[in-house]
Amino acid sequence: MNFEKNEWDFTSLTKEKNFEDKRIDWQKATKNFISKWKGRTDYLEDVLVLKEALDDYELWKRDYGAEYDEIFFYWLKTKIDENNSEIKAKFNSVEEFAKKIENDMAFFVLNIAKISKKNQKIFLNSDVLNEYKHFLEKLFAESKYLLSEKEEKILNLKSASSYSSWVKMTSGFLSKEERKVFDEEGKKVLKSYSELSSLISSKNKKVRDEAGKALNDILEKYVDVAKEELNAILADKKINDELRGMKRPDFARHLSDDIDSEVVDVLIKSVSSKFYISRRYYELKAKLLGQKKLEYHERNVEYGKVVKKFSYDDSCLLVENVFGKLDKKFVKIFKNFIDNGLIDVYPRKNKHSGAFCVHFLKKQPTYILLNHTDKLHDVLTFAHELGHGINNELMKEKQNSLNFNTPLVTAEVASTFMENFVLDELMNNVDDEVRLSLMMNQLNDDVSTIIRQVACYMFEQELHKNFREKGYLSKEEIGKLFTKHMKNYMGDFVEQSKGSENWWVYWSHIRNFFYNYSYASGLLISKSLQGSVKENPKFIENVKEFLSTGGSKSPRDIFEKIGINIADKDFWDKGLEEVERLLNETEKLAKELGKI
Repeated sequence: MNFEKNEWDFTSLTKEKNFEDKRIDWQKATKNFISKWKGRTDYLEDVLVLKEALDDYELWKRDYGAEYDEIFFYWLKTKIDENNSEIKAKFNSVEEFAKKIENDMAFFVLNIAKISKKNQKIFLNSDVLNEYKHFLEKLFAESKYLLSEKEEKILNLKSASSYSSWVKMTSGFLSKEERKVFDEEGKKVLKSYSELSSLISSKNKKVRDEAGKALNDILEKYVDVAKEELNAILADKKINDELRGMKRPDFARHLSDDIDSEVVDVLIKSVSSKFYISRRYYELKAKLLGQKKLEYHERNVEYGKVVKKFSYDDSCLLVENVFGKLDKKFVKIFKNFIDNGLIDVYPRKNKHSGAFCVHFLKKQPTYILLNHTDKLHDVLTFAHELGHGINNELMKEKQNSLNFNTPLVTAEVASTFMENFVLDELMNNVDDEVRLSLMMNQLNDDVSTIIRQVACYMFEQELHKNFREKGYLSKEEIGKLFTKHMKNYMGDFVEQSKGSENWWVYWSHIRNFFYNYSYASGLLISKSLQGSVKENPKFIENVKEFLSTGGSKSPRDIFEKIGINIADKDFWDKGLEEVERLLNETEKLAKELGKI
C-alpha cells in the first residue's frame, strides 16, 4: 500500500461533470419524482403501487437525496478549512438549495407516515414490501409526532439559522486559535487549537500544563459566545419538542435512533451506579503518576513506558496486521481508504479538531478525518474511525439506500471493536512494565467511552431541564452544572481546577443532543462481540452480518438475533464487570511491581 496519500482526494465527487451540470441532474431527478407521485393517493392504498413508489424513492435517495456530491464536497472542505469565507459561502449556498429540494420531497414520507392504521397493518405484513418493512415501521412510529407538510418545511428551513449556524460559529472560532507553548523538545512554538488538545496528554508535565493553560485561555475567551450559542440551540430544541408534543428532551433522539427510552434509561442507570470504577481508576492513575491529584486537563495522560512514537506508516502497518487476523474483507476495505485518498491525516491550522468518519449517500465514498500526532492514542483513534468506515462499507453491500444507516445505539460497536483488537495486539509480547501501561490505557478508553459519556448525558439531561424551567442559563450556571457531573464520575482524585468549568464549550456532542449514550452502549456491546470472537474466531462472520444490517431492523431485533437483550440491566452490568475486572488486575499488577 502507498501510505503517502495523507490528504483527502475529492476526485470521486468532482469527476465526470462539473457541479453546475450535476445540479441540473439533481433538479431533474427530483422534478421527475415529484411529477410522478405528488398529488396521487393510490400508493397509500395499494401494496403494489406503494412498492413502485418506494423503489423510485430508493433510487432517488441512492443517487441524489438531499446530500448530493456538491453539498458533500463543500461540507468536507469546511472541515479542513473551517475559516475560509469563500468555502463557507459556497457551502451555505448549496445547503440552501438542498434544503429546498428536501422540502420539495417531504410530501412523500409525510404522506406514508399518515397512512391509515388499517393499511399500515396490511403493508407491514406484505411480502411484497418486505425489503422496506422496517423503514415503514419507523415512519409509522414517528407519524404521531410529525406536523403538516407546510410546518415541516418551515422547521427544516429555519434549522440553519436557529441551530447549525450557531454551532459552526463556536467551532470555527476555536479552530482558528493558536498559542505559543513549549513543545516536547522544550522550544517555544506556535500550536493550533487541535495540536494543543493533543499536548495536554503529553508525559512532560510542563508541556501538558502549559497546553492546558492555553486551552483554558481560549475557552474563557469564547465562553460568552458559547453561552449565547448554547442558549439559542436549547431554545430551538425546546420549541421543536413542544410543537411535536415530545415531553422528554431526549425523546427525539430515542425516536430517531429507533430505540426505546426505557432501554436508554436502563443503560444510564447501570453505568451511573458504577461510577466508583472511574473514581478508583483516577485514584490509581494519580498514584502511578506520583501526584496527590490530577489536574482536570491531565485525565487522559498516558502512564508508563509506551514512549514509542507511532508514525502514520507505523499505524497503517499495525492496523493492517490486526485486520488481517480478523478477516481479509477488513483489509480490503482498509486498502481502499488508503489507496483512494479517503483519509486526511495530520493537524493544521483551521482544520477541524478531533477525528470522524463520515458518509452521506450510499453511492459516495466514506471519508475519515484524523489529527495524527504520532501518539499511541492516535493509533487507537485511527482504528476506531476505520471501524466506522468498515461498518459503512459492509452496509453498502447489503442494504438499499433507505436502510443505509446505523442506529445510534449500535453506531460505536464497529469502532470500539476494531480499536480494542488493535490494543490487544499491542499488549502481545511485552513485559509487565509495558503491560501495565497498556492496561492503564485500556482503562482510560473504557472510562472515557462508557462512564464519561454517560456523565455527559446526565449533564445534558439536567441542562435541558434547567433551561426549560428558567428560560436562560448564565455561563456560571452552565459551568457549575458541568463541574457537578464531571466531579461525580471523576471523584476526589481529579481536581476540578480553575478554568475546567468552561470545558463544555468545545464538547461538540452536547450540540448533537443526547448523542453520547451511543458510545457507552457501543463499547459494552462490542465487548460482548469481542469475547465471542476470541472464543471462536469463526464468530467474525456473525459480526460481519451484524455490521451489515444497517437500518433494516430495530436495534432490539438486531441484538436478539445474536442473543443479546438490551433491555436487561444484567447485560449492561456484565460489560461493566469486565471493566472492573481489568481495573482489579491493573491495581494488582501495579502493587506487584511496587508502583503503588
